[in-house]
Amino acid sequence: MAFKCFILALFITISIFSIDVTLATRHLLQSFQPSIPNLPVIPTLPKPTLPHLPSLPTLPKPTLPLLPSLTTLPKPTLPHLLPPLPPLPTLSKPTLPPLLPPLPKLPTLPHLLPPLPTLPKSTLPPLLPPLPTFPKPMLPPLPTSPSFPTMPTLPKPAL
Repeated sequence: MAFKCFILALFITISIFSIDVTLATRHLLQSFQPSIPNLPVIPTLPKPTLPHLPSLPTLPKPTLPLLPSLTTLPKPTLPHLLPPLPPLPTLSKPTLPPLLPPLPKLPTLPHLLPPLPTLPKSTLPPLLPPLPTFPKPMLPPLPTSPSFPTMPTLPKPAL
C-alpha cells in the first residue's frame, strides 16, 4: 500500500515539475525559428586525365594432350589372395616375482644427550627507583547554594 502511494506521489511530483518546462519549451519553439546559415559553394575541381593503360597481349593457347578415357585404360587384375595369417600364439600369463619382504622395524635409539639442567630463575634489580608517594591534597568544601523559597500552591477546590 505504501509503495503504491509512493509511486503515485512521485508521478504527481514529476507531472507538476514538468508543466513549466513543457510550456517554456513550446514557447521557445514557437517564437524562435533558427535560420540555416548559407554555406559557401564548393567549386568543382577538374578531373585529372589518366593515361591509357596498355592492353594485355593475347597469349597463344597451348594444346593439351587428350586424357585417356575409361575404355582405353587397361583393366587392373587382382593379385591372388594371400593365405590367411596364422593365429597369434597365446602367451601364458606372466608370473610376478614375490613381493619384497617387509622392512624390519627400526630400533629405537637411546637418548644420547642427558636432559638439560634447569637453571634457577634470576631476579633482576628494578631499573628505576620507585616513585615517592605524596598525600592527596584536600580541597576546601564547596559553598552551599542559597536555598530559594518555593512557590506557594493553592489548594484545589472540591467539587
